[in-house]
Amino acid sequence: MNTVNEKDLLLAEDDMEDVDIFKLAMNETEIPYLLRHAEDGNALLVLLAEKVPYILFLDVDMPCKDGISCIMEIRRNRDYDKLPVIMYSAMLQPHYVEDSYRNGANMFMPKTNSLQPLINNLKKIFSIEWDKYLHFPVRDEFMMSPEA
Repeated sequence: MNTVNEKDLLLAEDDMEDVDIFKLAMNETEIPYLLRHAEDGNALLVLLAEKVPYILFLDVDMPCKDGISCIMEIRRNRDYDKLPVIMYSAMLQPHYVEDSYRNGANMFMPKTNSLQPLINNLKKIFSIEWDKYLHFPVRDEFMMSPEA
């Protein structure tokens, strides 16, 4: 049951351990949320068609359809023009970050080795009023710190 203040989030992530870590971090932010989960890019597109979330957190490296292919498809669909997409990945090579940026992701949040940096990054993301305007940072501010 979705309460008025809960943020509807969609996490596209194939690693269940990373899903659990994400949930732990979200719980620590004390931000009310409802989390839907897609285990691959194809499942993501089905869930998006059912309901557009408040924010999509999208892993780069997934089976069936990777995150870069997904962001390209999402940004070609006008139904998702106002959807914030945060890339959430351990794939930190510059070409993944650049491809995410050039294809319309709003931010790139690295997976971290400890919980506190993830909590801090999530708090920063939720400090943006996504429903009032779609935030596209300049290139230098696109990738969040893994040690936030």
